[in-house]
Parts: sequence; structure tokens; C-alpha cells
Amino acid sequence: MDREYAQPLDVEALARGVHMSAGHLSRQFKLAYGESPYAYLMTRRIERAMALLRRGDLSVTEVCFEVGCSSLGTFSTRFTELVGVPPSVYRESGGEDLSGIPACEAKKVTRPVRQH
Repeated sequence: MDREYAQPLDVEALARGVHMSAGHLSRQFKLAYGESPYAYLMTRRIERAMALLRRGDLSVTEVCFEVGCSSLGTFSTRFTELVGVPPSVYRESGGEDLSGIPACEAKKVTRPVRQH
């Protein structure tokens, strides 16, 4: 899922690949990662979207489709839930200033966190 985040999620196919039912896979996934496979995938997509928006050369709509979302509305809603601001605001602000921060630390700092 991490490498192919832009592809549609097929829990049934994932489950077949590990010889589990889709329900069992989803339960085990949630135990291991703290969220459903779909929520995990959306978090990865939003994480990638944040990086693309920081670059500033793509529109929000282009970023939405680039990361595998098919609905701009759903993308914007999930982005806002995880990041705290709409993608257009994030893009305009340039995201966080990451100059001088090692890539491994920058990834930690910019990881989207579900807003409660």
C-alpha cells in the first residue's frame, strides 16, 4: 500500500494474498496499525499530497488526482481533517519550513495526524 498509494484499495485482493478473509485482514490491520486499511491508505495519500503541495507547482486538483483520489471534495475533507487546514491554504502557505532538517526528521514532522 505504501508504494502503490495512488492505486484503488482492494481489501479482498490483499486478503487473498495473505490467505485471510477481508474482515479478518481488516481487524488484524487495525490491531497492528491503529486504523483501517482505508484510513491508512488515505493517510499515506495525504502525506504525499502535503509534499506535492509544498512544491507549489501543481494545483490542488492535480495533486488530488496524482495521489489517487477520485473526488476533490473527499480529498479536501480528509486533508483538512488530518492536517488541520484545507489543501489550498496549505499550498498557499508553503507548508512547514523544512530547510536544514534531515529528510528522515522532515518526514516525521510533516506526517499528518488525525485531528480529534
